[in-house]
Amino acid sequence: MEQIMKAARLLKAEATEEDLALISAQALRALAAEEVYTFRLAACNNQVDRDLERFTERTLETLAKLFVGRPVLLDHKWSAGSQTARVYAGAVEPGPDEGVQRLVLRCYMPRTAQTEATIAAIESGILRECSVGLAVLRALCSTCGADQTETVCQHIPGREYDGQLCHMDLDGVADVYEVSLVPVPAQ
Repeated sequence: MEQIMKAARLLKAEATEEDLALISAQALRALAAEEVYTFRLAACNNQVDRDLERFTERTLETLAKLFVGRPVLLDHKWSAGSQTARVYAGAVEPGPDEGVQRLVLRCYMPRTAQTEATIAAIESGILRECSVGLAVLRALCSTCGADQTETVCQHIPGREYDGQLCHMDLDGVADVYEVSLVPVPAQ
């Protein structure tokens, strides 16, 4: 399956002792609270997005585990220079609306002269959207259940069939690459 990119929102967070232990597991030495800036990314959810796709709840649970240790990039640019943070924990949490489940990633970056501008952009609300980069195992038609990675059914996402909007359910994870801070997310 081709790389999938989905997105949501970013929120500031305070580092607890538990957070610092998880962060230090990603670093080469133990880091103190004053050395790191932490934030939470509501990365993606189980709702149909503008690409007419949605993650299954089972897939969100898998993503919560697989994103730990992955980099946070700027604009899906796969280069060392665009790495700005790292994911140190993930969980599936209820969203703001009933039935919404969302993947929340906890991330950190070092507090340095080089990261001051990024931290300022996050805190001022300039950088607040994100997008996940990953590969899924299956893209299932919500109308007939056909796996689009194996066959292409006749149903067109965005059209209604028997009163139901057709979309693709992204199910299973082949690989997780990164999460990026972006200006225009899919979700």
